[in-house]
Amino acid sequence: MSLSDHKGIFVIAQQVDNKIMGVSYELVGEAKKLASHLGCEVTAVLLGSGVEDLCDSLAERGADNVIVVDDPALKDYETESYTHGVSEVIKAKKPEIVLFGATAIGRDLAPRVSARLHTGLVADCTKLDIQENTNLLMMTRPAFGGNIMATILSPDHRPQMATVRPGVMKKQEAQKGAKAKVENFAINDFSSHKSYEILEIVKKVIGRMDVQDAKVLISGGRGMGGPENFPMLEELANLMGGTFSASRAAVDAGWVEKDRQVGQTGKTVRPNLYVACGISGAIQHLAGMEDSEVIVAINKDPSAPIFEVADYGIVGDVFKILPLFTEEVKKIMEQKA
Repeated sequence: MSLSDHKGIFVIAQQVDNKIMGVSYELVGEAKKLASHLGCEVTAVLLGSGVEDLCDSLAERGADNVIVVDDPALKDYETESYTHGVSEVIKAKKPEIVLFGATAIGRDLAPRVSARLHTGLVADCTKLDIQENTNLLMMTRPAFGGNIMATILSPDHRPQMATVRPGVMKKQEAQKGAKAKVENFAINDFSSHKSYEILEIVKKVIGRMDVQDAKVLISGGRGMGGPENFPMLEELANLMGGTFSASRAAVDAGWVEKDRQVGQTGKTVRPNLYVACGISGAIQHLAGMEDSEVIVAINKDPSAPIFEVADYGIVGDVFKILPLFTEEVKKIMEQKA
């Protein structure tokens, strides 16, 4: 393999029902930063059926080029077809770096592509950077249950590949009217790369807002005492148009579902307001929420690490303070009504 033959950064743009997933915009924005160090272009690779209309949105977020693989066989995500499509594009174009979102699709697709290309893959990254002098991609991810952060390099194989956790990177502001060079990449043999048939897709309706979409998060930890007390958080969150979340301790105890977890081994969030209730503030949790615009911490331990990142701290019993907080919000809402 000649490493010098590989140029540029590719972002595998994930779409579901012809809608680009937010993590793809985040990755395009991050790829632009990396590209500024390498002096190269950012290319979004878009697979699907009838998806060419989505190219402009990728251009507006910073993509210099968009490669479109449009085929009826790609209407719904199917492992073998998408693996074949992405692999063929990468083999033909030889990018230096390829980034995937660490979503259900990305976590299924990326390792299969890396195996076909005989290159490495660093999964679930929370930070990307370019190493000085070598220009290698520095891929940082939690290791040993989130207790340490490991930075991994791939000096001998190309492309350098990583999946990146949603919510970690910031989206670039949309530049309305921006255009990218669009290339239609034809692949004619998808039928021979399909080992099963999708008969039906059953979509689950989730009653609660995703924690990564919420502008307000009321989050609980071990200090909430048990699952019976989390409705207090949900009540306040609903009043404020947000949702509730939890620390790993609360999830591991079985009090809250895994999809509510914030932290290195959970989800990374950036709400306008994050209220931490009974959360001590271990570094693993802080890594998932410290970029929140305003952080309010309620904890009876005045030396809790959460206060080091909080904009406002309240030392006291969460079961006394939170009801008072909720009553005040109710009064404000009634006045507005």
